[in-house]
Amino acid sequence: PTPGPATGPAVATVVAGRRARTRRHLVLTLVLATSVLVLLALSLMVGRTFYGPGEVMRVVLGHQVPGASFTVGELRLPRATMGLLSGSAFGMAGVTFQTMLRNPLASPDVIGISAGASAAAVFGIVMLSLNGTAVSLLALGGALVTAAAIYLLSNRGGFAGTRLILIGIGVASMLNSVVTYVLSRAAAWDLQAAMQWLTGSLNGATWQSVAPLAGSWVVLTPLMLGQGRSLEALRLGDESATSLGVSVTRSRVVLITCAVALLAFATAASGPIAFVAFMAGPIAARIVGPGTSLLVPAGLVGALLVLGSDLVGQFAFDTRYPVGVITGVLGAPYLVYLLIRTNKAGGSL
Repeated sequence: PTPGPATGPAVATVVAGRRARTRRHLVLTLVLATSVLVLLALSLMVGRTFYGPGEVMRVVLGHQVPGASFTVGELRLPRATMGLLSGSAFGMAGVTFQTMLRNPLASPDVIGISAGASAAAVFGIVMLSLNGTAVSLLALGGALVTAAAIYLLSNRGGFAGTRLILIGIGVASMLNSVVTYVLSRAAAWDLQAAMQWLTGSLNGATWQSVAPLAGSWVVLTPLMLGQGRSLEALRLGDESATSLGVSVTRSRVVLITCAVALLAFATAASGPIAFVAFMAGPIAARIVGPGTSLLVPAGLVGALLVLGSDLVGQFAFDTRYPVGVITGVLGAPYLVYLLIRTNKAGGSL
């Protein structure tokens, strides 16, 4: 039926608003993607020796360039690629949990999942003398087991996001104690490697260490993006999502599994880079605005945070700092601010 005079303008207004939000989302996402490409290019050009865009492009395309082929192709490119992939993985995993649980504090590094991956990886490095893919698989197992335990413990009498966060914080404390104990038993050479890994660092990145992360990113990212509509529906609550035709249990399991796996492979590759998963989602939400999926923007913001912090850590000070130190300095004040804002708004945890 033809809408009446009262409903016609209202419908047109709603449609125009949706189109405007979609247009804004697309434009700002392209701006974020361009910013990531600029930082990626700077990461390849800047160092002890500066190489111009033409030389970098020739190396990337596989040509032999004296000096640049090794420096750019074997040192800077694996490092930048790891920063790009791990940052986007942390960002997408963080916003997935924050959206599902409808709480900005519900990022994997706050609720204990990163601690599970860290504990398993440190145990593998120190006690089992593992490295590379083996550490990635062990970190994946630790993150999955931790996530399953937190989910089951918090699902008594119905799923509750606040209960999950509290249980996750407690589990994280226990796992951090395990990490401390394992480090106390480590030999000097293992201790140095484990501590460098725990700080969150792109130092020593190689194509061998990038490969597991790249493979998991290629497989898991499309699966998460395919659940983008379901994730936005879960933001409204289980009952509303069900009324919109979303299979809540199946969507939640798929999203949690993909997010945990991405997080685990990123953590195994670069270490638990502090606060990237925590900050990426809220920053992306402020940039692109409400009413649209945040998976892609959060992934781009995560990549920006890691690549930008790595450049700052390498060249902004007399001493070179790992990327995790810079993101930790940025994230700690934001966490305090968020807690104060939540308290003033009458929220509780």
